[in-house]
Amino acid sequence: MNTSMIVYRLFDVADEIDLDLVQALWTSRNKIASRLRLDRISTKSITFKDPPVLVELGSHDMKLGNGTYLTEVKARIFDLGVISLILRIHFEDNVTFDEYMDMSIVSENMPEDEIRSYLDAVLETIRPACSNERVSDFDEDFVVYYFQDKVPEDWDIVPLLLKDRTPVSEETRAETLSNRFAYADDVCYLAWDSAVVYDPSGSLDVPDLLEFANAQFLELRYYDNALNNAIDRTYDELEAAEKGSAGSRQTSYRAIRGRLMELMADVSMLTSNINNALQVTEDIFYARIYTRYLDLLRASVWKDNIENKLLVIQRSYNLLNEEVSMYRFEFIGMSAVTLLVVIMFLLIYLALR
Repeated sequence: MNTSMIVYRLFDVADEIDLDLVQALWTSRNKIASRLRLDRISTKSITFKDPPVLVELGSHDMKLGNGTYLTEVKARIFDLGVISLILRIHFEDNVTFDEYMDMSIVSENMPEDEIRSYLDAVLETIRPACSNERVSDFDEDFVVYYFQDKVPEDWDIVPLLLKDRTPVSEETRAETLSNRFAYADDVCYLAWDSAVVYDPSGSLDVPDLLEFANAQFLELRYYDNALNNAIDRTYDELEAAEKGSAGSRQTSYRAIRGRLMELMADVSMLTSNINNALQVTEDIFYARIYTRYLDLLRASVWKDNIENKLLVIQRSYNLLNEEVSMYRFEFIGMSAVTLLVVIMFLLIYLALR
């Protein structure tokens, strides 16, 4: 049976990545780099604003569970600031369901040291293309069980999708299998962090789309957390400013206001890039899979969270702006009164001479 398991680990590494520069840096070392292109549909159906770059890291023996498997390792770099490591494990033709299930569970605990070494190797090459480089605490993982031959009838895909051998209720089984998509001979089952894909052609279009959705989801999570931290920091700074004198308070307010304005501009631009990174123009098989998977990830909830937090920051900015403006008006008024008093004294002095 022709089947493999594709394990994805996605990392937030930068605000943005210049993909043209990535290609130039990678090919300058005589290495292969290519742009993502869905090969079984019209390019007008699904459009990538800036198609991510795929680079090859070779095949390596990797100890997984109780065995050692030859693993094909690649990395895909997204302009959103994400590096996705792709580890594809091929199985022998006579692989059993139990062996496959063992690997499904192992996929939850891939060797972290090796994963990080591949990530570091990619970053070392593309570092000049990264804006505000970092390896944050935010990452995502998911697995695709990929079949070019039909899944044997006696294989139960529910444990695979759940990565758990524990028997489940009929309700859970029905819910797990509800996200099924079929087109001609192609079949796809979706779960939160896994998918079963049967495609006799060998095309990786569906796994590529799921990977793209995970990259978008990862960045939404990152910026949602960044806004949380920004709001907490703003409250702390305002509390500290209140303890100072009127003059120092206004200086602090201006600094906070400037930071909030910059934050709103940056996050609005970056999240807009995330939302517009892929455009679906036709309701085709692939588009339905991509849209449904984003629903499973609850991406819209994270988008709403970001928008609500931006509104909180906008209100804070407006209040600070009013406070600074009021202080300016008060200062101008006091200066005008002082000037009038000085003029009056001068006039009286001149009149008495």
